[in-house]
Amino acid sequence: MKPIIRLFLGLLFLVISSTLSQAQTEEKLIQNLIQDSFDDLFSEFKSEKLLDYYTEDFLLLEQGEVWDNELILAYFERAKQNPNPSVRTNRFEFIETKVSGSTAWVAYHNYATFSQNGEETQQLYWLESATAVKTEKGWRLELLHSTRVGTQH
Repeated sequence: MKPIIRLFLGLLFLVISSTLSQAQTEEKLIQNLIQDSFDDLFSEFKSEKLLDYYTEDFLLLEQGEVWDNELILAYFERAKQNPNPSVRTNRFEFIETKVSGSTAWVAYHNYATFSQNGEETQQLYWLESATAVKTEKGWRLELLHSTRVGTQH
């Protein structure tokens, strides 16, 4: 094979590998955004981190209800008033994550285990999808759609 063709194929391989690696990195960032947002927001109720994960016009479509940031923050405040709160542990199985430029969508299974005093009290399971946009501050979720699939006591 001529040296010029080998050089061209080598460069092509590097470009393709770099592009695939960058796409996989962006997909992992989106998946981490999902995991971290649930851990910080819905497990720890860290209201101050809301805009670290959500856009200002974020919407959550939850079991037929529409929640915006204001409703979510009110939910967190009520949850913080509970003198004996449950501990929520989140686990995700990602179905597919697609990134196209500065937008992305992700579909996943969301499993939450609740416990009190070290005893498991409930498991919930949702099928969810979300869209995200890349902002000056990084990826932010702009829409999350959640459908409860299962409940166990």
